[in-house]
Amino acid sequence: MVAGLLLGLAGTTMAHSPVDLDVIDADMAGARTQVLVLGTYHLAEHAGAFDPASLEPLLQRLEAFAPDVITIEQVPGEQCDMVMRHPQVYSVDDWKARWCFDTAPARAATGLDLPAAIARMHAMLGDWPQHPTPAQRRELAAVFLAAGDPSSALVQWLQLDADGRRAGDGLDQALVDLLGERARRSGEVTLIAARLASRLGLARLHPVDDHTGDDHSGDDGFIADGQAYGAAIQAAWDTRGSAVADAMAPGLAALRRGDMLEAYRHINAPAVLQTKVEADFGANLAHPSPEGYGRFYVGGWEIRNLRMVANIGKTFRGRPGARVLTIVGGMHKPWFDTWLGQMQGVDIVNVQEVLR
Repeated sequence: MVAGLLLGLAGTTMAHSPVDLDVIDADMAGARTQVLVLGTYHLAEHAGAFDPASLEPLLQRLEAFAPDVITIEQVPGEQCDMVMRHPQVYSVDDWKARWCFDTAPARAATGLDLPAAIARMHAMLGDWPQHPTPAQRRELAAVFLAAGDPSSALVQWLQLDADGRRAGDGLDQALVDLLGERARRSGEVTLIAARLASRLGLARLHPVDDHTGDDHSGDDGFIADGQAYGAAIQAAWDTRGSAVADAMAPGLAALRRGDMLEAYRHINAPAVLQTKVEADFGANLAHPSPEGYGRFYVGGWEIRNLRMVANIGKTFRGRPGARVLTIVGGMHKPWFDTWLGQMQGVDIVNVQEVLR
């Protein structure tokens, strides 16, 4: 069961703390924060299998939810900057290849290194007008790129008309070409998050991913043999792989025929998520590797989710009563719903009701 995976204390699994924290916000002043966790397919893996236009009914349902904040499964530039300063702790080459955006071209165009760009980003967002000029949008897009946040740069780019999508105000032609390329990508950040944010007139997306807790290097020295570790995790998955394939098949069929609402209802269905949780993390907890690889894997997953949930909380801490949409790979949803729902003043929105 998911509850058994989520909380352990002194070797004993506990579903709840003996202290009732719900009592302290029972009489909370002001509106409660509404958080909608949308589990998603990683759509780039299915490029060519569906028409991006088929996402329109999904976008309309999410637009009706009217989020004030949209979070995405990407690593913030600030974390990448920190990791690059500690190559003895983190596997820097892996981060560069998989999670971190190369800010060098934007630094060359703007003259801003990553810390300076982050400071400029916060200053601009703190005084962002209700009706920005094209020049302001181009400048903020350039600053976002220099700050390691290309997805928020894309949000500004999409809100420019065709004549406004040109070099200037910090964007050189190389950055213009980069934004044009990102606008053509087939992943969920481009096709759902950025498009939705631009429709709603939001200034940005919020990258909330965190891999500092599931990086396999570091001072614990646990993973001495990466190949053996990977083989053990795969062996655990193989024990229940057919169950996952059967559970996912109807949703993938809906995706291929262009019924994206049904595809997203399916990937967010509790029964489907339960099957996947048991086949992935349950299988690894049960796998009897003498090195305890399965436990190490599940621990990294839970640390990652805890830190992501904390990052999401930070996006609405200063906006009580906000409506928050977090778009994340489907397997994260059980942990996000559980831990975000434990925060004070937060209600988890039923995604199935939104997608009806």
